[in-house]
Amino acid sequence: MNKVKVAFVCVHNSCRSQMAEALGKKFASNVFESYSAGTETKPAIDKDAVRIVKQLYDIDMEKTQVSKLIQAIPQPDIVITMGCNVNCPYVPCKYREDWGLEDPTGKSDDEFIRAARIIEDKVLKLKERIMSGEISA
Repeated sequence: MNKVKVAFVCVHNSCRSQMAEALGKKFASNVFESYSAGTETKPAIDKDAVRIVKQLYDIDMEKTQVSKLIQAIPQPDIVITMGCNVNCPYVPCKYREDWGLEDPTGKSDDEFIRAARIIEDKVLKLKERIMSGEISA
């Protein structure tokens, strides 16, 4: 059976969605494939996000991830939007939800750590909901 494909989507694909992709791969790769993408890209992943994820989880996002457009990822079964505070990108899928996360870009390390911990918790809950059949994709 193919694993469910989960796309973490945000406008710029440079911070929260990248963190979610990295944590999805770390904590839920046995249940779903994690991708991130946006309607626009940035030249690099947010340096603070890279540093905090490396510090907290020993994941170097710059080695395995780049900012990419929605068209560059496989068709997802599940789309998770990060809380864009603008028009979140539309991506066809079987299930969609918005995590409503504040963007920590340009803020303190504490805000990045808080965002990372919230994403970790939400990724683990998403994994449980998929495993239990609460979310079918």
